[in-house]
Amino acid sequence: MNTLLNYFNKPLLKVPLVFGAATGLLAFLYFLGLYFIGKTPLGNVRVLDFGIYLILMIAACWYYRKNVGRGAMHLWEALTVCYVVNTAGAFLSGWLVYLFVAYIDPSVFTAYLVEMKQLMMQGKDELVKNIGEAEFQNMVKNVGNTSPGQLITDELSKKTVMAVLPILIISLIFRRQSYGIFQGKP
Repeated sequence: MNTLLNYFNKPLLKVPLVFGAATGLLAFLYFLGLYFIGKTPLGNVRVLDFGIYLILMIAACWYYRKNVGRGAMHLWEALTVCYVVNTAGAFLSGWLVYLFVAYIDPSVFTAYLVEMKQLMMQGKDELVKNIGEAEFQNMVKNVGNTSPGQLITDELSKKTVMAVLPILIISLIFRRQSYGIFQGKP
């Protein structure tokens, strides 16, 4: 048991997990805010929660470089910090949204499914032209078969895809290392 706890006690994992947990909680609070003001919290307006992810990935890199790296941070450390923050945040946020939708207010999920079908029907002509009638009908059927448990994997996959380029940029900005391996010698 101690070896498992020691594994999670490394700063390269501990710092981004803490920031990731904060990210997940803040993203869930954003979801709740949308819910309480009457917006569809699972709709397209929820994409803006990615700003929370970006801010906390930047904060985690800054904190890690300042306090753990003592002003230095390798590119791979920054990439690791950002990906762990993003994944932990998406995982926690996905689970909290799932628990909310499954046990507190299932009408949020049904309204989301209705909105998805309406959007698909609005763009039916374009979709049928691009993918064909049979595939379009299959998509509509799959929307109807969507379960609340798929919100977790949906959150993880969307946040991972959305984060690739920002994580690279953040990592390149925050990397700082000593290049003095020759210590002034040619």
